[in-house]
Amino acid sequence: MGRLDGKIALITGGARGQGAAEARLFAAEGAVVFLTDVLDAEGAAVAAEIDGHYLRHDVTNEAAWESAVAEVVRLHGRVDVLVNNAGIYRSAPLTEMSLDDYRRVIDVNQVGVFLGLKHVGRQMLLQGSGAMVNISSVAGLRGGGTAIAYTASKWAVRGMTKTGAQYFGPHGIRVNSIHPGLIETPMLHQLPGMDADPERYVQRIPMGRIAEADDVAKLALFLASDDSSYINGAEVTVDGGMTA
Repeated sequence: MGRLDGKIALITGGARGQGAAEARLFAAEGAVVFLTDVLDAEGAAVAAEIDGHYLRHDVTNEAAWESAVAEVVRLHGRVDVLVNNAGIYRSAPLTEMSLDDYRRVIDVNQVGVFLGLKHVGRQMLLQGSGAMVNISSVAGLRGGGTAIAYTASKWAVRGMTKTGAQYFGPHGIRVNSIHPGLIETPMLHQLPGMDADPERYVQRIPMGRIAEADDVAKLALFLASDDSSYINGAEVTVDGGMTA
C-alpha cells in the first residue's frame, strides 16, 4: 500500500531535478501525478514514464494556474497535494544585479508560489482537505551572498508558508516548507565556482556530501502524506547540517 494511494498531486517544475524526483516518488507511492513545466519534451517524458499527466504551465501566469487546476479537477474532481517546486536562480553581486533579472526571479519563485497557494487553496477549501509543500531553500534561512533575488524570493516563500498555514489550517489544509541545501540538480551547477571547485562548497556541509534530488523528494512525500497530519507551518531543512 502506497503512502499517497488515491491522492491527486500537482507538482510544478516537474520536468527535471527535484520536481521530477518528486513526481516519480509520488507516483510510486500511489498518487495520480500532474507535473507542470515549460520544458515540454522533458516534462512529457517524465509524465509518460510514471503514467502521469503533463501540463504546460507558466507559474507566473494567473490564467495558467486557473487552467491547470481546472484540468486536474475536470479529470479527477479534486487536488489533494500541491508541491510548489518551480524555481530559477540568478547570481550577481548586489550592486550589479539587473532589475529585470531580479524581477524575473521574484516572479517565478515568489509570485508563482503565491498563485499556487491561492488557486489550489481555493479548490482545497471546497474539499476541506489538502497538503501544500513549498520548496524554499537554505537561502530562505540566511543571507545568500551573490544571490539577492533568489534569497529574497526564498525568504518570501518561508513567510507565505507561515501565513498559508494559519489561513488554511482551520479548514483541514496543511502548508509546510522545505529548505534544501546543496542538491545535485541542474541548478546546483549555476552556483559561482561550483564546477571549478566543488570542494569549497562541500566543506561547508557537516555530512561531507551533496545530496541527491531523492533526498528532497522523500521529505516532500512525508509532508504530503497523512503521516504528517499534525505538521503545519513547519520549515524543514534537508541540508546535511549546513545550517546547524
